[in-house]
Amino acid sequence: MADQRGLKFVRELYEGETARAHAFRYVLLAFDLSTILFVVATSFMPRGTTVEVIDAVIGLLILTDFIARLALSQKRLKSLMHIGTLADIVAIVSFLAPVTGEGLGFLRIFRTMRLLYTYQVLSRLKADFAIVGRHADVLVAVVNLGVFIFVMTGLVYETQYRSNPDIGNYADALYFTVTALTTTGFGDITLPGTTGRLISVAIMIVGVTLFLRLAQVLLRPEKVSFECPTCGLLRHDPDAVHCKHCGETIHIKTEGAT
Repeated sequence: MADQRGLKFVRELYEGETARAHAFRYVLLAFDLSTILFVVATSFMPRGTTVEVIDAVIGLLILTDFIARLALSQKRLKSLMHIGTLADIVAIVSFLAPVTGEGLGFLRIFRTMRLLYTYQVLSRLKADFAIVGRHADVLVAVVNLGVFIFVMTGLVYETQYRSNPDIGNYADALYFTVTALTTTGFGDITLPGTTGRLISVAIMIVGVTLFLRLAQVLLRPEKVSFECPTCGLLRHDPDAVHCKHCGETIHIKTEGAT
Protein backbone atom coordinates (compact mmCIF):
# COMPACT_ATOMS: atom_id res chain seq x y z
CA MET A 1 0.00 0.00 0.00
CA ALA A 2 2.82 2.36 0.92
CA ASP A 3 4.59 1.41 -2.31
CA GLN A 4 1.48 2.27 -4.33
CA ARG A 5 1.15 5.65 -2.61
CA GLY A 6 4.82 6.32 -3.24
CA LEU A 7 4.51 5.41 -6.93
CA LYS A 8 1.40 7.59 -7.24
CA PHE A 9 3.28 10.52 -5.71
CA VAL A 10 6.23 10.05 -8.07
CA ARG A 11 3.89 9.78 -11.07
CA GLU A 12 2.23 13.04 -10.06
CA LEU A 13 5.61 14.79 -9.92
CA TYR A 14 6.77 13.52 -13.31
CA GLU A 15 3.51 13.45 -15.25
CA GLY A 16 0.98 15.54 -13.32
CA GLU A 17 -0.37 18.99 -14.16
CA THR A 18 -0.32 20.41 -10.64
CA ALA A 19 1.75 23.44 -9.65
CA ARG A 20 3.96 21.15 -7.57
CA ALA A 21 4.62 18.88 -10.56
CA HIS A 22 5.49 21.81 -12.82
CA ALA A 23 7.85 23.23 -10.20
CA PHE A 24 9.50 19.83 -9.77
CA ARG A 25 10.20 19.51 -13.49
CA TYR A 26 11.70 22.98 -13.61
CA VAL A 27 13.91 22.01 -10.66
CA LEU A 28 15.11 19.02 -12.71
CA LEU A 29 15.99 21.35 -15.58
CA ALA A 30 17.88 23.65 -13.20
CA PHE A 31 19.72 20.61 -11.83
CA ASP A 32 20.77 19.54 -15.34
CA LEU A 33 22.03 23.02 -16.19
CA SER A 34 23.87 23.25 -12.87
CA THR A 35 25.46 19.87 -13.58
CA ILE A 36 26.83 21.15 -16.88
CA LEU A 37 28.17 24.29 -15.20
CA PHE A 38 29.86 22.08 -12.57
CA VAL A 39 31.51 19.97 -15.28
CA VAL A 40 32.79 23.11 -17.00
CA ALA A 41 33.99 24.74 -13.76
CA THR A 42 35.87 21.65 -12.55
CA SER A 43 37.84 21.52 -15.80
CA PHE A 44 39.79 24.50 -14.41
CA MET A 45 40.54 22.71 -11.11
CA PRO A 46 42.81 19.84 -10.14
CA ARG A 47 40.81 16.71 -9.49
CA GLY A 48 40.60 15.98 -5.78
CA THR A 49 38.50 14.19 -3.19
CA THR A 50 35.92 17.00 -2.95
CA VAL A 51 35.25 17.00 -6.70
CA GLU A 52 34.99 13.21 -6.77
CA VAL A 53 32.51 13.23 -3.86
CA ILE A 54 30.35 15.81 -5.66
CA ASP A 55 30.65 13.70 -8.82
CA ALA A 56 29.34 10.69 -6.91
CA VAL A 57 26.44 12.67 -5.38
CA ILE A 58 25.41 13.99 -8.82
CA GLY A 59 25.67 10.48 -10.24
CA LEU A 60 23.42 9.09 -7.50
CA LEU A 61 20.84 11.85 -8.05
CA ILE A 62 20.75 11.13 -11.79
CA LEU A 63 20.47 7.41 -10.97
CA THR A 64 17.48 8.13 -8.69
CA ASP A 65 15.82 10.17 -11.44
CA PHE A 66 16.54 7.37 -13.93
CA ILE A 67 15.01 4.69 -11.71
CA ALA A 68 11.91 6.82 -11.06
CA ARG A 69 11.27 7.41 -14.76
CA LEU A 70 11.87 3.77 -15.60
CA ALA A 71 9.44 2.66 -12.88
CA LEU A 72 6.74 4.92 -14.36
CA SER A 73 7.28 3.73 -17.92
CA GLN A 74 4.62 1.47 -19.43
CA LYS A 75 7.08 0.17 -22.06
CA ARG A 76 10.36 -0.18 -20.22
CA LEU A 77 12.30 -1.95 -22.96
CA LYS A 78 11.38 0.80 -25.44
CA SER A 79 12.27 3.42 -22.85
CA LEU A 80 15.68 1.83 -22.36
CA MET A 81 16.38 2.19 -26.08
CA HIS A 82 15.50 5.90 -26.12
CA ILE A 83 18.52 8.13 -26.78
CA GLY A 84 17.80 10.20 -23.67
CA THR A 85 17.77 7.07 -21.51
CA LEU A 86 21.01 5.79 -23.05
CA ALA A 87 22.56 9.20 -22.44
CA ASP A 88 21.44 8.95 -18.81
CA ILE A 89 23.05 5.55 -18.37
CA VAL A 90 26.36 6.78 -19.76
CA ALA A 91 26.15 9.97 -17.68
CA ILE A 92 25.56 7.92 -14.50
CA VAL A 93 28.58 5.72 -15.25
CA SER A 94 30.70 8.77 -16.06
CA PHE A 95 29.92 10.50 -12.76
CA LEU A 96 30.51 7.34 -10.76
CA ALA A 97 33.61 6.34 -12.80
CA PRO A 98 36.12 8.06 -10.44
CA VAL A 99 35.09 5.53 -7.79
CA THR A 100 36.65 2.83 -9.98
CA GLY A 101 39.67 4.92 -10.89
CA GLU A 102 40.57 6.82 -14.07
CA GLY A 103 40.03 3.82 -16.32
CA LEU A 104 36.52 4.99 -17.21
CA GLY A 105 37.34 8.69 -16.98
CA PHE A 106 36.94 9.17 -20.73
CA LEU A 107 33.18 8.73 -20.25
CA ARG A 108 33.04 12.24 -18.80
CA ILE A 109 32.60 13.52 -22.36
CA PHE A 110 29.02 12.22 -22.21
CA ARG A 111 27.97 14.24 -19.18
CA THR A 112 26.77 17.06 -21.41
CA MET A 113 24.28 14.60 -22.94
CA ARG A 114 22.01 15.45 -20.00
CA LEU A 115 21.17 18.56 -22.00
CA LEU A 116 19.10 16.31 -24.27
CA TYR A 117 16.37 16.52 -21.64
CA THR A 118 16.04 20.19 -22.49
CA TYR A 119 13.86 19.08 -25.41
CA GLN A 120 11.36 17.47 -23.02
CA VAL A 121 11.00 20.79 -21.22
CA LEU A 122 10.16 22.72 -24.41
CA SER A 123 6.61 21.34 -24.54
CA ARG A 124 6.07 22.37 -20.91
CA LEU A 125 7.43 25.86 -21.61
CA LYS A 126 5.08 26.22 -24.59
CA ALA A 127 2.12 25.45 -22.35
CA ASP A 128 3.26 27.77 -19.56
CA PHE A 129 4.46 30.77 -21.57
CA ALA A 130 2.72 32.11 -24.68
CA ILE A 131 5.89 33.82 -25.89
CA VAL A 132 7.64 30.44 -26.07
CA GLY A 133 4.88 29.07 -28.27
CA ARG A 134 5.15 32.05 -30.61
CA HIS A 135 8.91 31.62 -31.00
CA ALA A 136 9.11 27.82 -30.75
CA ASP A 137 11.07 27.40 -34.00
CA VAL A 138 13.74 29.85 -32.88
CA LEU A 139 13.96 28.26 -29.44
CA VAL A 140 14.36 24.75 -30.89
CA ALA A 141 17.08 25.97 -33.27
CA VAL A 142 18.93 27.66 -30.39
CA VAL A 143 18.68 24.52 -28.25
CA ASN A 144 19.91 22.33 -31.14
CA LEU A 145 22.95 24.52 -31.66
CA GLY A 146 23.63 24.92 -27.93
CA VAL A 147 23.46 21.19 -27.19
CA PHE A 148 25.74 20.44 -30.14
CA ILE A 149 28.31 23.02 -29.04
CA PHE A 150 28.41 21.73 -25.45
CA VAL A 151 28.60 18.07 -26.47
CA MET A 152 31.38 18.72 -29.00
CA THR A 153 33.22 20.93 -26.51
CA GLY A 154 33.12 18.06 -24.02
CA LEU A 155 34.40 15.67 -26.71
CA VAL A 156 37.24 18.00 -27.68
CA TYR A 157 38.23 18.56 -24.04
CA GLU A 158 38.22 14.94 -22.94
CA THR A 159 40.08 13.66 -26.00
CA GLN A 160 42.70 16.43 -26.02
CA TYR A 161 43.50 17.82 -22.57
CA ARG A 162 45.96 15.07 -21.66
CA SER A 163 47.99 15.24 -24.87
CA ASN A 164 47.33 18.64 -26.45
CA PRO A 165 49.05 21.56 -24.65
CA ASP A 166 46.67 24.00 -26.37
CA ILE A 167 43.61 22.45 -24.66
CA GLY A 168 43.94 23.02 -20.93
CA ASN A 169 40.29 23.54 -19.91
CA TYR A 170 36.73 23.80 -21.23
CA ALA A 171 37.28 27.42 -22.27
CA ASP A 172 40.04 26.35 -24.66
CA ALA A 173 37.87 23.52 -26.01
CA LEU A 174 34.88 25.86 -26.40
CA TYR A 175 37.05 28.40 -28.22
CA PHE A 176 38.23 25.77 -30.69
CA THR A 177 34.70 24.40 -31.18
CA VAL A 178 33.25 27.84 -31.97
CA THR A 179 36.09 28.83 -34.32
CA ALA A 180 35.76 25.50 -36.15
CA LEU A 181 31.96 25.76 -36.28
CA THR A 182 32.11 29.26 -37.77
CA THR A 183 35.01 28.20 -40.04
CA THR A 184 36.98 31.18 -38.73
CA GLY A 185 40.06 29.01 -38.29
CA PHE A 186 42.56 31.27 -36.52
CA GLY A 187 44.98 28.35 -36.39
CA ASP A 188 46.24 29.05 -32.85
CA ILE A 189 44.61 25.82 -31.62
CA THR A 190 44.54 22.65 -33.72
CA LEU A 191 43.62 19.03 -33.04
CA PRO A 192 46.47 16.79 -34.23
CA GLY A 193 46.13 13.29 -35.61
CA THR A 194 43.39 11.50 -37.50
CA THR A 195 40.95 11.61 -34.56
CA GLY A 196 41.44 15.36 -34.17
CA ARG A 197 40.84 15.97 -37.87
CA LEU A 198 37.67 13.87 -37.85
CA ILE A 199 36.34 15.78 -34.83
CA SER A 200 37.09 19.05 -36.61
CA VAL A 201 35.27 17.90 -39.75
CA ALA A 202 32.22 16.83 -37.71
CA ILE A 203 32.13 20.21 -35.93
CA MET A 204 32.31 22.12 -39.20
CA ILE A 205 29.75 20.08 -41.15
CA VAL A 206 27.11 19.59 -38.44
CA GLY A 207 27.76 22.90 -36.70
CA VAL A 208 27.47 25.01 -39.85
CA THR A 209 24.22 23.21 -40.73
CA LEU A 210 22.72 24.00 -37.32
CA PHE A 211 24.00 27.58 -37.46
CA LEU A 212 22.41 28.12 -40.87
CA ARG A 213 19.16 26.65 -39.57
CA LEU A 214 19.16 29.18 -36.73
CA ALA A 215 19.84 32.01 -39.19
CA GLN A 216 16.99 30.76 -41.37
CA VAL A 217 14.38 30.81 -38.61
CA LEU A 218 15.59 34.22 -37.43
CA LEU A 219 15.45 35.85 -40.86
CA ARG A 220 12.43 34.25 -42.49
CA PRO A 221 8.92 35.65 -41.89
CA GLU A 222 7.61 34.27 -38.61
CA LYS A 223 4.58 31.99 -38.55
CA VAL A 224 1.56 32.96 -36.49
CA SER A 225 -0.72 30.73 -34.45
CA PHE A 226 -4.28 30.59 -35.77
CA GLU A 227 -6.43 27.47 -35.91
CA CYS A 228 -8.06 26.82 -39.29
CA PRO A 229 -11.78 26.20 -38.62
CA THR A 230 -11.88 23.42 -41.25
CA CYS A 231 -8.71 21.34 -40.93
CA GLY A 232 -7.24 22.61 -37.66
CA LEU A 233 -3.86 23.70 -39.05
CA LEU A 234 -2.32 25.91 -36.37
CA ARG A 235 0.62 27.66 -38.09
CA HIS A 236 0.19 30.13 -40.96
CA ASP A 237 2.09 32.91 -42.69
CA PRO A 238 1.28 36.31 -41.13
CA ASP A 239 -0.34 37.55 -44.34
CA ALA A 240 -2.17 34.31 -45.20
CA VAL A 241 -5.70 34.65 -46.57
CA HIS A 242 -6.27 30.96 -47.25
CA CYS A 243 -5.17 27.87 -45.32
CA LYS A 244 -2.32 26.18 -47.20
CA HIS A 245 -3.58 22.77 -46.14
CA CYS A 246 -7.27 22.88 -47.11
CA GLY A 247 -7.81 26.23 -48.86
CA GLU A 248 -10.32 27.53 -46.28
CA THR A 249 -10.55 31.31 -46.03
CA ILE A 250 -9.04 32.44 -42.74
CA HIS A 251 -9.14 35.79 -40.97
CA ILE A 252 -5.90 36.37 -39.07
CA LYS A 253 -5.93 39.54 -36.99
CA THR A 254 -3.01 41.81 -37.85
CA GLU A 255 -1.90 45.26 -36.71
CA GLY A 256 -3.95 47.97 -38.36
CA ALA A 257 -6.83 45.64 -39.21
CA THR A 258 -10.33 46.95 -38.64
